[in-house]
Amino acid sequence: MAKLKYLVWALTALLMLSCQEEEETIIQDNAESFTTASPLVGLLSRTAQNPTATDNVLDNSSCFSVQLPVTVIVNNQQITVSSAADYQTVQDAIDAFSDDDDLVNFIYPITIQYQNFQTQVLQNANDLDDVLDDCGDDDGFDEIDCIALVYPIVVDVYDSNNQLANTVTITGNSSLYNFLNNLSNNVYVAINFPISAVNANGQTIIITSNAQLENFIEDSIDDCDDNSNGGGSGGATLVQSMTSGTWYISYAVHENDVETSYYNGYNFTFNPNETILAQRNANTINGDWDISDDSGSLRLSLNFDGSLLEHLETNWRVIEFNATTIRLKKETSDGTDYLTFTKN
Repeated sequence: MAKLKYLVWALTALLMLSCQEEEETIIQDNAESFTTASPLVGLLSRTAQNPTATDNVLDNSSCFSVQLPVTVIVNNQQITVSSAADYQTVQDAIDAFSDDDDLVNFIYPITIQYQNFQTQVLQNANDLDDVLDDCGDDDGFDEIDCIALVYPIVVDVYDSNNQLANTVTITGNSSLYNFLNNLSNNVYVAINFPISAVNANGQTIIITSNAQLENFIEDSIDDCDDNSNGGGSGGATLVQSMTSGTWYISYAVHENDVETSYYNGYNFTFNPNETILAQRNANTINGDWDISDDSGSLRLSLNFDGSLLEHLETNWRVIEFNATTIRLKKETSDGTDYLTFTKN
């Protein structure tokens, strides 16, 4: 399978031989290149980011972490937090009484670090309130921090707008997170495989493709976060989420083609009796759903009347979910299908 840069070099050679200006078509290697919309980007970003959820008992936000050591006051008890092990001490102080305010008050100044590894010094509680206001809502999917990528990682980058190609060497988590966070929609990225990674058991493995890398990170979600509501647990919780409110499709890929726009305007209602209503304008499509456990992996089966929603009709693997998002995936002989429901 040709590398992206080889395709660009080949195109350049053709242009040099041509005597006339012609409209050229760049053929992308869809199997091993990806863009910022790819699920792999989100998984890699969460693997590379500065861990910001582990200290939520202190700041109640996954937007940033508080650098240690730090001193806090909880219910008139002063606690010095020197390591992650001290988070439990703070939690115990919060849980000690049922009739208190459970507020964690910092002794300032404190230094916070964002997901992109940038730091900021906060002088008082007003500074903290300002940061929290700017952070917005968490998406509920935290860092995947019990695995590690082995650097350096070399990637080929192709800008389809400017028809420019170059090679970037990623040297660490900060470098990878910020590289992915700054990708434009028109940029295609291809990792130079093989690469190495360390799994949750401390074992080094070799990864040779996007699909293998994606599966490796997805399979690690439950290992990294016991409360992740990953695909291997939480069937009852998934039902509670699904049957509350209405949903729309925020991401859909079928046989490597992005089909999200096809579902614009559809609202889905998952009823407790395992029926579905898919409504767009005055049109309603009936269907049914079922959740099963396949060797520890949650499966969501969808069926609809007629053929308008036939690409949704399969037995999806539940990658992860929370109260507002359900991420599904299906491996097929023609590629990998993706489906993401987001609550209205």
